[in-house]
Amino acid sequence: MRHLLSAADLDRDAAVGLLDTAERMAATQEREMKKLPTLRGRTVVNLFFEDSTRTRISFETAAKRLSADVINFAARGSSLSKGESLKDTALTLQAMGADAVVIRHQASGAPYRLAHAGWLASAVVNAGDGTHQHPTQALLDAFTLRRHLVAAGDAGLGRDLAGLHVAIVGDVLHSRVARSNVDLLHTLGARVTLVAPPTLLPVGVEAWACATSYHLDEVIAEGRPDAIMMLRVQRERMGAGVPANGAPVATGFFPSPLEYTRAYGLDARRLAMLPEHAIVMHPGPMNRGLEISADAADSPRAVIVEQVANGVAIRMAVLYRLLAGEREAF
Repeated sequence: MRHLLSAADLDRDAAVGLLDTAERMAATQEREMKKLPTLRGRTVVNLFFEDSTRTRISFETAAKRLSADVINFAARGSSLSKGESLKDTALTLQAMGADAVVIRHQASGAPYRLAHAGWLASAVVNAGDGTHQHPTQALLDAFTLRRHLVAAGDAGLGRDLAGLHVAIVGDVLHSRVARSNVDLLHTLGARVTLVAPPTLLPVGVEAWACATSYHLDEVIAEGRPDAIMMLRVQRERMGAGVPANGAPVATGFFPSPLEYTRAYGLDARRLAMLPEHAIVMHPGPMNRGLEISADAADSPRAVIVEQVANGVAIRMAVLYRLLAGEREAF
C-alpha cells in the first residue's frame, strides 16, 4: 500500500488486513508502556487546511505511539494563509524529509493531487477532502462494528462484516463519512441503507452500492438495522448562519430544525424501536437536539466515544502499513 486516498481503493483482503493490524495495535495500548519503536526516525506531517480536533489529535497520537516525529502544519498562521500554493507547500515538505503526509483539505481531490503530481515522495493519507472521502473514519467505524457485532473467531481477526445491516442517517449530501462508509461496508459484505430527505441525498446516489429511503421509522421497524449511524447536519456547507448561542437555524435544505428532528432525529422513541443488540454511532461532532437527542447520545448503546478511541488504533495501523509494511514483523 503506497497511499490511502479512498475507501474504494481497498479490496476485502486489504481492508480486513488493516482491521486485523488495528486489533494488534489496540492490544498494545492496554499496556503500561504504550509506545512502540516501529517508526522511530520517521517523520509524519499533519497538513490540515480545515479545522479539526478528533482527526488531527488522533493521527498525532497514533504517530507518536509508533515513535515517529510529528509536525503539525495548520493552514492558519502559516504561509498557506498568505496564498502559498499546494505545490509549493508540498515541495517544502519534501525538502524537510517528510515520510508521510496526512492531509485534510476543503477541496475534493486535493490528496489525490498531492500523491500523484510528483511533488513529493512521501506516503499520503487522506484525512478528509471536501465532500469526497474520509477513509480512516470508515475504517474505524468498521473496526467498531466488528468488535461489537461480529462473533470472535481466531482471536476476532480476519473477519468481515458479511450479513450486517447498517443505516446511515442524515446529511448524506455533504458527508464524506457516508461516501467512505458505503464503499468500505459494501466491500466488507455489509448492507447499507441511506436515510435522508430528498434534498440531502446527492445526485447519482442510485449508483452507489446501497439502498436509500426517506423514512427513518420504516427503516428501523422493517429493516431492523444492526447499527444506526447518525450524520452531523453540516450547516457550514449549507450557507446557513449560526447565531451567537450556536443553535441551529433553518436552511434551504429542510423547512426547520424542529421538522428535521421529528423526521430524521434519533430520539428515545426511535432508540427503543431498534433491535436489542443494535449500536448507535456518530462520527462527531454532534449537534445534540438536532440529529441526535441527549437520550440517544448518552445511551449505553452509543459507542461514539469508543469510535474516537478506536481511531487511534486504526491510524496506527495505517501508518504502520504505509511506513513499515512487511519489512518488519509486528
